[in-house]
Amino acid sequence: MKIIVCIKQVPGTTEVDIDPETGTLMREGIEAVINPLDLYAIEEALQLKEKYGGSVVTLSMGPPQAEQAMREALALGCDEAYLLTDRAFAGADTWATAYTLACGIRNLGVYDIILCGLKTTDGDTAQVGPELAEELGIPHVSYVGKIVTVADGGITVERALEDMYETVEASFPLLLTVTKEINIPRLPSFRRKLQARKMPITRWGVTELNGDSQRYGLDGSATRVIKVFPPPARPGGELLEGDPITQSRTLIQKLQERKVL
Repeated sequence: MKIIVCIKQVPGTTEVDIDPETGTLMREGIEAVINPLDLYAIEEALQLKEKYGGSVVTLSMGPPQAEQAMREALALGCDEAYLLTDRAFAGADTWATAYTLACGIRNLGVYDIILCGLKTTDGDTAQVGPELAEELGIPHVSYVGKIVTVADGGITVERALEDMYETVEASFPLLLTVTKEINIPRLPSFRRKLQARKMPITRWGVTELNGDSQRYGLDGSATRVIKVFPPPARPGGELLEGDPITQSRTLIQKLQERKVL
């Protein structure tokens, strides 16, 4: 079984700046970590490998410093790492990101499962996984909290909906986006950390991907960030005084004044 895990390096802090021209995060020079939900995708891939055999390949798109995240993934137990890095990829929205990742996956050849974290902490859109599956023309299941069974031709998973759990069967190859309920990510061993320092990381740019250059980065993005701003501060609350009956009457009166009741 060949499993591909798509990961992203995200800021490890909320103190970030926004590029005034592109409206995108300025990632240079800030602390970065593997997107937390991607760690659950890595862990699930490793558990599948341990149970059914095969290999785990990790793939990411980002600047050269994203190599740090790739080494962290290798230290956790992934077998290979591929970083898609090129100035042409900068400023990509989810649509262009999914296309770029799809080009990288096509370069990797035959695979069985693609695993992604449900969403990233810097974008919070949960769009890249489904868009990637659509670009590749394969089935996808989102919000997966449990892999029930794995057979020769496919997989059965359990996904969480708003008011119920749904069991879904799908055939290989396929893509799953996973939630944090699926497992508990492991920590890397000291020995594996040492090994990861020497393991190769393959870098691919526009030339190696052989895709449509018009679909990369900012030029290939279907959306543009026009303005970025923090949400307005909420006004301070009002503390009601008196005994419970007095507080209740005051609350009802205020709600009636605001025509809530």
